[in-house]
Amino acid sequence: MSPPPALAAPAGPALTVTGLHRSFDVSAPWLNRMVYRLPRRNLHAVTDVSFTVPRGGCLSLVGESGCGKSTVARLVTGIYAPSAGEIRFGTGRDGRPLSAQMIFQDPYASLNPRWRVKDIIAEPLRELKLRRSEPEIRDRVAELLGIVGMNAADGEKFPHEFSGGQRQRISIARALASEPEFLVCDEPTSALDVSVQAQILNLMRELQDRLGLTYLFISHDLSVVRHMSDRIAVMYLGRIVEEAETEALFADPRHPYTQLLLNTIPNVSAPQREREPATGEVPSPLAPPPGCPFHPRCPIATARCKVERPEPLPRADGARVACHYA
Repeated sequence: MSPPPALAAPAGPALTVTGLHRSFDVSAPWLNRMVYRLPRRNLHAVTDVSFTVPRGGCLSLVGESGCGKSTVARLVTGIYAPSAGEIRFGTGRDGRPLSAQMIFQDPYASLNPRWRVKDIIAEPLRELKLRRSEPEIRDRVAELLGIVGMNAADGEKFPHEFSGGQRQRISIARALASEPEFLVCDEPTSALDVSVQAQILNLMRELQDRLGLTYLFISHDLSVVRHMSDRIAVMYLGRIVEEAETEALFADPRHPYTQLLLNTIPNVSAPQREREPATGEVPSPLAPPPGCPFHPRCPIATARCKVERPEPLPRADGARVACHYA
């Protein structure tokens, strides 16, 4: 599965996202709007999001539930079409744009319960005509199962016969069947036990090194993304509020929201440390606050924050922070 030296990946980023927007019409039905004179309502799930994923690296999008990170994942993979902005993949080893696949959050819902595992993994091979004969497909399925730490005999079983961690391994094998160079991982371990999470994350790191994969990793768990990421982008209410190299962000978080997220991570060496309690709730994306969207919960907000939205301006160290007082 390792790419041959003659087909080394070209230079340049694997993915460039510029000014990405996505809104959803959540208006009441037409008749209700006419009778009750209700206006149309749009939910702006993603607003002016820009980032770059380096080839062979891992960028993680983190934030609380509802911040828009999973919507970005679906935009990148083409499940949703953007309302505005640009998503541009770099070229792959074959000279064509990079192919991307997605690993979904719930291994219990993302696999067809009526299909045997061998058919689940073989489906991309048949649809994309990546193998010509059934014996070749059978051999490739067995190879993919071995790559993710399972046996060829497991292909004869149904998904309900496996644990959550094993099902996620099957999902990874299915994603690898189409031979992608880019994987979008939408909270792939959040439905798993902590001990199993570590096994899946280690498998993904091993596959990245072995196959030269690039990851866009979606998670709300900062301890998970620290293990996986080269760079982290923090999202809040559909916008990126801070982006930095992983260790730099953990060592010196600049945005108050990033500081709040890091403050929630348990610290084994200092379990009784004093922590500032988080105040307020995430505002509704249907009616976001004016100015900085975080100002109702921010401990350092001023009158300026209530009327002027900060832009994520680049800093000298390569980080971006959308805060007037970072």
